Amino acid sequence: MALWIQAQQLQGDALHQMQSLYGQHFPIEVRHYLAQWLEAQPWDGIDLENQQDEFKAKRLLEGLIQELQRKAEHQMGEDGFLLKIKLGHYATQLKNSYDPCPLELVRCVKHILYTEQRLVQEASNASSPSTGPVDGTPQRYQQINQTFEELRAMTQETENDLRKLQHSQEYFIIQYQESLRIQAQLSSLASVPPAERTQREAGLQSRKTTLENWLTREANTLQKYRQELAEKHQRTLGLLRKQQTVIVDDELIQWKRRQQLAGNGGPSEGGLDILQAWCEKLADMIWQNRQQIRRVEHLTQQLPIPGPTEELLTELNSTVTDVISALVTSTFIIEKQPPQVLKTQTKFSATVRLLVGGKLNVHMNPPQVKATIISEQQAKALLKNENTRNDSSGEILNNNCVMEYHQTSGTLSAHFRTMSLKRIKRSDRRGAESVTEEKFTVLFESQFSVGGNELVFHVKTLSLPVVVIVHGSQDNNATATVLWDNAFSESGRVPFVVPDKVLWPQLCEALNMKYKSEVQSDRGLSEENLVFLAQKAFSSSSNNPEDYNNMTITWSQFNRESLPGRNFTFWQWFDGVIELMKKHLKSHWNDGAILGFLNKQQGQDMLMSKPNGTFLLRFSDSEIGGITIAWVAENPNKAGERMVWNLMPFTTKDFTIRSLADRISDLNHLLFLYPNQPKEEVFSRYCTPPNSKAVGDGYVKPEIKQVVKVDNDPMLDTEGDFDLDETMDMARQVEEFLRQPMETQWSGQQS
Repeated sequence: MALWIQAQQLQGDALHQMQSLYGQHFPIEVRHYLAQWLEAQPWDGIDLENQQDEFKAKRLLEGLIQELQRKAEHQMGEDGFLLKIKLGHYATQLKNSYDPCPLELVRCVKHILYTEQRLVQEASNASSPSTGPVDGTPQRYQQINQTFEELRAMTQETENDLRKLQHSQEYFIIQYQESLRIQAQLSSLASVPPAERTQREAGLQSRKTTLENWLTREANTLQKYRQELAEKHQRTLGLLRKQQTVIVDDELIQWKRRQQLAGNGGPSEGGLDILQAWCEKLADMIWQNRQQIRRVEHLTQQLPIPGPTEELLTELNSTVTDVISALVTSTFIIEKQPPQVLKTQTKFSATVRLLVGGKLNVHMNPPQVKATIISEQQAKALLKNENTRNDSSGEILNNNCVMEYHQTSGTLSAHFRTMSLKRIKRSDRRGAESVTEEKFTVLFESQFSVGGNELVFHVKTLSLPVVVIVHGSQDNNATATVLWDNAFSESGRVPFVVPDKVLWPQLCEALNMKYKSEVQSDRGLSEENLVFLAQKAFSSSSNNPEDYNNMTITWSQFNRESLPGRNFTFWQWFDGVIELMKKHLKSHWNDGAILGFLNKQQGQDMLMSKPNGTFLLRFSDSEIGGITIAWVAENPNKAGERMVWNLMPFTTKDFTIRSLADRISDLNHLLFLYPNQPKEEVFSRYCTPPNSKAVGDGYVKPEIKQVVKVDNDPMLDTEGDFDLDETMDMARQVEEFLRQPMETQWSGQQS
């Protein structure tokens, strides 16, 4: 009852909206006198789409009737007598209305309670701006579902009004035919004797006058019914537009944004089931209202009555067609995007889906979808509705697919499994732009009809930008273009505009997302890691994270200009780290064994305070995808002096021959992983077990071990770095020789 007390305190438009909830379908007096009972019933426990819940609805209807009758019996006095009659009448009226369809009563009451609750909440929020609604997915979903309840009730109300109009019009036509029959009788009296004619004429004329007066009044009533019904349809279509905006322009756009960020390693965009359910409800209600409007048009043509209704109906028809067209064209989406780095002559796949296909029975005549690759300029022209027919920037093999309806999931989709880009036609590049900065997109288009060819739709949708490469060496730079576009593009942009510079914290978020996804680790980039990256990107020495918060980094700094003193860009260096980690060092990163993002001086400062034999792992500054071991030990050239040694970086090629754990195990002068962990505790579980057993025909398989000399070694430079180019080249040659089949080894020696 608390809700009803608050609802009675509404003012202005909110009060008018609340009052409009009630009418003959559910009188406001019933809400008032049964407020406590109504608010205590389990209306939400009944599934309106489940016919098995009709029994529960029947019991609620019976309870409502009993409560009304009980309330009527307890009325006393003169005023009570009138109320007793009125409540008894309402009990009979509700029983007659809802007994054949008790679920409609539940739908009606749920709509009333939901709307009252929303109006009260909105009024409360308006009076207390500081305590606005909590932003959260469940509340958004609840609001969408409440609006659907309102739309359902409004659509049912206009359906009832339409039936009432139809019955009234049918009765009007019958009476009109009766007036024509009387007129015919009057005309036939000319041949009747005067005395009899006068007597009969008076009676017929009286009936004719009475009937014509009734027809005039009823014609005005019918026109009023039509006008009111058209206005109700206007309100319904207005709310449908609003709901469609929330679902298509908000929820679906957010899903597409999540899908784009997933391309950078963000969390999954989530399923489309909820969105499809909402879109199907929209399609169902829009179609119901469209059919109602067409039935009103038919009634109007059947019985033309001059007035403004015809013009209003034309407007409604145009509006409802626009709404259904917008829904269909915007729900033709790409469920699975093609790869954003697309290599020619390589198979790839994609899936497109029509979220309202099952509801509109599009699958009864399965449409075909065609895929075409187009350039950025062609995409711009397409969105401007310029003529781009037959324009493409390449040739895709297996680019046609028929949409299939999946009965179990209720989805209509086309799954392109074996597409391949045979060739690409590039445009003239601007300035310093490289081929890996040029963006294309895959255009998917189809055509289908609904409602027995009543409406025909030509639908199109563009994939996320793709960068076309012809060789694997271009993958690194192409990935940079895709990452920047996915991270910093805005909704509704002109294809495929992105900012030339962004704030450093924005890029940090994108880099962290990409790193965690590629390395498949919950251990992301720490604040110290990001400071190191900022120092590298901006050639800065500041260790204060706040110094970088307001700094911007340009695309050129990211992946066009080489780092100072290097022949590679910031991104190329970072991507090399990612490749090394995900292929060989993922477990060690997750264990925290790799500090990684340190420069040589930082590593030296950290190690000099630790015991001899303490080591750490850091990424190479000078080589892409390299990691080095730095450790502290005695200086062999100066007794009593210690120094930090840095081993030449290992790369992916090295780790394909011998793992990092094995190499660290081989080096006896490495004792403790920084700060103080015995190396066996960290790396022993990843080491290869020693091979001492005979294999094959009795021979023992040879092994290769990492060996480093530290005593007066001429291969040490003055800074304590090992120049192992010659020795490592020899080691690799031996390792590769031992990996060859026996016949190849001997034949090589004999030659």
